Amino acid sequence: MFGHKGWQHFGSRHGSRHWGPFAVEWDIRADGGRGRGRRRFDGGELRLILLKLIQEQPRHGYDLIREIEERSGGAYAPSPGVVYPTLTLLQDMGLIEEAAAEGARKPFAITADGEAHLAQHAEEVDRLFARLSGMDEKRNAGGKPIKRAVANLLSALWHRVSEGDVDEQRLHDIAAILDEAAQRIERLK
Repeated sequence: MFGHKGWQHFGSRHGSRHWGPFAVEWDIRADGGRGRGRRRFDGGELRLILLKLIQEQPRHGYDLIREIEERSGGAYAPSPGVVYPTLTLLQDMGLIEEAAAEGARKPFAITADGEAHLAQHAEEVDRLFARLSGMDEKRNAGGKPIKRAVANLLSALWHRVSEGDVDEQRLHDIAAILDEAAQRIERLK
């Protein structure tokens, strides 16, 4: 019915799982719950993170995205649609400026005003980077048994719904099993 097209391996680096017509996007919050479509850092927090990374060394947008992803252990990578406008804002605020470099990508360097801004928000920056580095621990909180079980469930689900003879009743039966499993997990104490 659905075929193989669009099905990917469990474990995307950016917090989303894509399995054919079934797509789930979530992240692990500090309280351990799962949120859908929730921003990990607000605009002011991301500005401070980017500014601190640029203070460490001149960087361009793509490098900043990769560095944040690395520091979060792969749990978070801000989108270019958030990073590039934030860099423009930092530049407009006079906190960063384009640095001389070879090639098409122009890295940004911190300005004296940017240094002063970071010094003024040093405690907040420290908290943000602690939160960033702690994301990997939160993301891996489920551990190997849960990841294995979820992968097995998704594999079985894929095999069952991709068969050519899946009718409406079979889909309802599968949905009922999944709903029952979810209810049993929610009732665990």
